Amino acid sequence: MTTGTATAGFVGARVPRIEDLRLVTGAGEYVDDIVRPGMAHVHFVRSPLPRARILDIDVSEALALEGVRAVYTAADLNSEVHELVYALDLPGMPPVPRPPLAEGEVRFVGDPVALIVAVDRYVAEDAAELIVVDYDPLPPIVDYTTAAENPELVHADCPANLAALIPGMPAEQRQQIYDDAAHVVRQHIFQQGYVPVPMETRGLIAEWSAPTGEMTIWASTQSPHGMRGFCARLLGIPEHLVRVVARDTGGGFGQKVVPGREDISVMLAARKLRASLKWIEDRQENLIAAGSARHESGIAQMAFDADGRITFAAIDYLQNVGAYPIPSPLTAAFPVGMLFTGPYRVPAATFDLKLVYTNTVGRVAYRGPWQFESVAREILMDTAARQIGIDPIELRRRNMIRQDELPMVNPSGMPYSDMTPLETFEKAIEALDYEAFRKEQELAREQGRYLGVGTCTYVEPTAGSTPFYATEGGTIRIEPSGGVNVYVSGGSAGNSLETTVVQLTADALGVNVEDVHTIQGDTAVTPFGGGTGGSRSASVTAGAVAETAAALRDRIVAIAAHKLNTPAEDIEFTGGRATVRGVPDVALTLREIAEIAYFQPEALPPGIPAGLEASGRYRAAAPMIWANATHVCTCEVDIETGRVTLLRYIVGEDVGPMINPNVVEGQIYGGTVQGIGGALYESQAYDDDGNPIATTFMDYLLPTATESPTIEVVHVESHSAGPGGFKGVGEGGAIGSAPAVINAVADALAPLGVEVGALPLSPATIVGLIDAARGKDAQS
Repeated sequence: MTTGTATAGFVGARVPRIEDLRLVTGAGEYVDDIVRPGMAHVHFVRSPLPRARILDIDVSEALALEGVRAVYTAADLNSEVHELVYALDLPGMPPVPRPPLAEGEVRFVGDPVALIVAVDRYVAEDAAELIVVDYDPLPPIVDYTTAAENPELVHADCPANLAALIPGMPAEQRQQIYDDAAHVVRQHIFQQGYVPVPMETRGLIAEWSAPTGEMTIWASTQSPHGMRGFCARLLGIPEHLVRVVARDTGGGFGQKVVPGREDISVMLAARKLRASLKWIEDRQENLIAAGSARHESGIAQMAFDADGRITFAAIDYLQNVGAYPIPSPLTAAFPVGMLFTGPYRVPAATFDLKLVYTNTVGRVAYRGPWQFESVAREILMDTAARQIGIDPIELRRRNMIRQDELPMVNPSGMPYSDMTPLETFEKAIEALDYEAFRKEQELAREQGRYLGVGTCTYVEPTAGSTPFYATEGGTIRIEPSGGVNVYVSGGSAGNSLETTVVQLTADALGVNVEDVHTIQGDTAVTPFGGGTGGSRSASVTAGAVAETAAALRDRIVAIAAHKLNTPAEDIEFTGGRATVRGVPDVALTLREIAEIAYFQPEALPPGIPAGLEASGRYRAAAPMIWANATHVCTCEVDIETGRVTLLRYIVGEDVGPMINPNVVEGQIYGGTVQGIGGALYESQAYDDDGNPIATTFMDYLLPTATESPTIEVVHVESHSAGPGGFKGVGEGGAIGSAPAVINAVADALAPLGVEVGALPLSPATIVGLIDAARGKDAQS
């Protein structure tokens, strides 16, 4: 039991981010900043075709080029894999290997075919022009909506191009429910593919030491320990012979959780060549080969009674997994069905899931990977409101779950607890002054201007305790100087985990923030951890720090009590000083206590070990921790040009107590802007022949500061069952923003009879929808 009282109160304060000085002054250390002795550079030859047999690869001219050290193809590298890597290996479905380099057949434009090692990137790229690949083109499967009926197969062992199929309630049973309902609303919604686009593209350095049989990797990764285990299995060597170092990572958003095929190839090539190899992806490679997300569609349906209360909900969900998805797309697809009822009181629900392969780049995780459940549900709720004749805010109020109704289990079996859907919704609507906006909208329409308002309310399971994510370790070492070092698996990926850990540790120990430092992202010195993903970092890291600090604090207090000749319960330890309660002038600093612990073992109290270092491991007590939010967006649509101007943007969120409001709000801002990009701008499009048509930022459009609105945040706080009551916040902004923006545009265009069903809502799409609606009116 911990004694003494810590009153520092750094948790909850807007402590400036400690990593910012390093990053904004250019002192960050990313993979491309690292140079190793004798390091060579890697470049990949990639397929220009979406599907073709590889008949022959002639590398002779490339090998003859001065500066080229090696050229590897599948015949050279793929057999070096110790443990086969799978794209998918699901029960009841044929396993699909994920080869390092394309073997026998290329399956998407950008498929890596050969790996070149040269003295620098320039020579490697020149060598790529000299490699001749003889392809036999095959008909590609591009349209995922018809892939299951296409006679061609992406993978020969996967009939109907199915990656997974999970049926729901029989159609006859559903129809009976619809027949008995007062209102039934149905909508088919298509969401385009888009990509995480981290500022730092993928990259790593793999260095093989032949004398020791050790591999050292510097990587842009969200999971250093995950990559270490992956590499050990890949090479068939013990984990202690692999060291992964992740210094600064310029964003990941899910794309950098699992090593890609290029990472695998570089690891294998480094061991084969017995060298240090660097690979840095360029932006074109990132856009066409790093992975796709959000490429999905669904038929969403809801039944309502005469009072507008939901009686049944269903979604038939179809997902494009591309050629080589990572990690298992089922982990994103299944929650779409399980969470489709979202924050609403729904007595019965069902879902169908179908995942299909195509000759496009593989699906990867992306911030809020099951986000389509909110897109489909919230668009449908607005459509329902218009069809039934109820205001969309009132329709939501009638159906939304209140805090006092929890805990409860949703109809798909998800155990809801510790959240505030209706309460947060009301705060966000109040911040907008909804009635005033409706009056403004009415006046604007009289003037020929089209304003709209849209909302999205979602609930999100964070910090899920899947096997890999179930525990998190921490080590705290107080040095003889009194400085505090805290070691966690972590990694700086833009989520400010450094500042978060320092604040948590300062409060847990009772020391000052400036006396705490954190070491993260190096598997040689940090305890095992799952890395950043699943909105888990704050909760599990808080647990790891608390578990570790408790034992160490007890030891500090015991040493101080013994030295000051007073009972431990009379010791107060705060600000790095131990005092006797009521006698503030008698004190020991943490440095003095550390000197006793390290250099005066004879002065330690009985049973207290020498030194001040402790390790602990937090085990998640619940399978998930629930967060929730409401996004509210207003916009104006120019019906002649299709341009959307965002007017106000409000986020009401409940992520529990905030460790650092600056960090929390930063996460909300970043995720929100990503969702806005997905609603209005971004599209990883392919033509009918399977060629990507957005290969640069001239074609792949991202929102900039000019297009991003000022985001207002309204905080609501309820405590989770996890450490400190904290909840996850990393993914929520990207989940709630796209539906809110889509609904705002649909609301603006509602007087014209426009119904939104396909994304993104680019100016051309909006003008097309308006023209189509006008055409219908003219025909009628």
